[in-house]
Amino acid sequence: MSDGLLAAAGRVVMISGGGRGIGAAIARRLHADGYSVSLGVRDVKRVRSTFGPCDDGRVLIAHFDATLATTAQGWVAETVGRFGRIDGLINNAGILRQVGFQDEDETALDEMWRINVIAPFRLIRLALPHLRKVGHGRIVNIASTDGKRYRDASSSVGYAMTKHAVIALSHAAKFAGWEHGVRVTALCPGAVDTELLAGVPGVTPAAGRMKPEVVAAAVSFLLSLPDNASVAEMPINTRLESTL
Repeated sequence: MSDGLLAAAGRVVMISGGGRGIGAAIARRLHADGYSVSLGVRDVKRVRSTFGPCDDGRVLIAHFDATLATTAQGWVAETVGRFGRIDGLINNAGILRQVGFQDEDETALDEMWRINVIAPFRLIRLALPHLRKVGHGRIVNIASTDGKRYRDASSSVGYAMTKHAVIALSHAAKFAGWEHGVRVTALCPGAVDTELLAGVPGVTPAAGRMKPEVVAAAVSFLLSLPDNASVAEMPINTRLESTL
C-alpha cells in the first residue's frame, strides 16, 4: 500500500479461542477488515451458530482444544488445506485460576501452564514454517499486564507466571522468524470485560474495564504494520501504575 501499511486482503489469520470474548471480537474485527479468519474453538457447532452469517468463503471454524496436541496439528492442517497459507497467528485462548503459595494442589497451575504457555508454543512451532513462507508473517500473543509485573497479594501467582512466560515466548518467536519477515508482539491488556474475570479478587471494577473490541482494534493495528515497525510488547492498562 502507498502508506506503507500491509493490506488485509488475501491474508489468512488463525485465532485460538475465537468463539467468545476477546477471541470472538478479534475474529469479527479482522473479518470486517478483509482478512480470512480461521477460528480454533472447542465447540465448533456452537460457534458456527453464534458467529453470524459468513458465506463469503473467508471464515473457517475448526476444532481446537488447547490441551490436546493433535487438535493443534489438525487445525493448522485444516487451515492450510482450506486457504493454502497462514499469514498470522493470534494466540488468544487462555484461562485464569487463583493460585498462590498457600495452595498445595498444583492441578490448577498445571492446567494454566498447559493452556496459557504450552499451547501457544505448540501452535507457533507448527505455524512458523507457513509464516516464514509468506514473507510478512505475524504473531500476536495475548499476554496481560500481569505478565509485566506482579500487581499485589490479590493477584494469582500462577497466572502471572504463565503470562510472564508468554512474553518470553514472544521474544523467542521474534528471533526465530525475523530473517523471514515474521514479526511478533506480546499484547498485554489490563482488565477486559469478559467472563474470564468473574469473581476474580482485586480486579478492575466492571465499569472501568476495556471492551474486547479495544483489544481487537489493537490486534488489527499490529497486523497492519510493516516489517520495519516491529512492536515487541504492547501494554494497554486500565489503571494508573508508575511503569505501565
